[in-house]
Amino acid sequence: MTDALVSPFLDNEFLRHALAAGILVSLVCAVAGAFVVLRGLAFVGDALAHGVLPGIATALLLGLPAVVGAGVGTVVMMGGVSVVTRRSRLSGDTAIGLLFVGMLALGVMITSRSRSFTGDLTRILFGEVLGVTTGELRWQAVALVVVGAIAWLCRRPFLLLCVDDDLATSSGFPARRYHALMLALVAVTVVSAFQTVGTLLVLGMLIAPAATAALVVRRIGSLMAIAAAVGALSTYVGLLLSYHADLAAGASIVVTAVGLFAITMAATEVRRAVGAARARA
Repeated sequence: MTDALVSPFLDNEFLRHALAAGILVSLVCAVAGAFVVLRGLAFVGDALAHGVLPGIATALLLGLPAVVGAGVGTVVMMGGVSVVTRRSRLSGDTAIGLLFVGMLALGVMITSRSRSFTGDLTRILFGEVLGVTTGELRWQAVALVVVGAIAWLCRRPFLLLCVDDDLATSSGFPARRYHALMLALVAVTVVSAFQTVGTLLVLGMLIAPAATAALVVRRIGSLMAIAAAVGALSTYVGLLLSYHADLAAGASIVVTAVGLFAITMAATEVRRAVGAARARA
């Protein structure tokens, strides 16, 4: 039994790199995901995750690093949402949905220009966790430091924003500026994580562990810690499941994370029902 749980990582360097990358992604996503869940930015995170597709596709076609294209894609997405929201009467959700669909369609159009792009498109959408290199691990470590530093320095205005925009403004923090900074935090997380789990699955790592933690704790520090632990456990279990059952690694990790959320939610509901029954008794 122990061999089945440990030996795959001892005997396989690709799995060890994948585990390290998954843990780094879990840490980054735990920090950003806490604010995504508390602030209600799941749709924004989804839009950013898909909005990077045309930038990545263009970068790959031009022979540039995919990270550069992802960064440009997020900047265009965030800038476009800001312009549409300010210059029209459309709501933020409408602007995000409009640009989300447009960027995704543009990415598909760009990828359709090359017949040899099918493999790259699959890697963009679903990640290549088993092909993570040492250089990509360093990049993810840098992203973790950047995201952690922003979250620590802006922890008070971010927490106030999660409660109410007016509360942040009355406390002396420009709500719009810090909201944009929070979006930048999510964007850095998306760009750093897409190489591991892909653009389609990065939202799962952003939301599922943080949502699981939010079911059991209320303090932001505890929420991030539990989200990181859930993400790391999902990475370990998902990679084992992928190894023994010959399944897609990135998808296995995200499905495990969502499964842990479902288990936690069910346990929470059972505990609540038992508590209510005892109170009535």
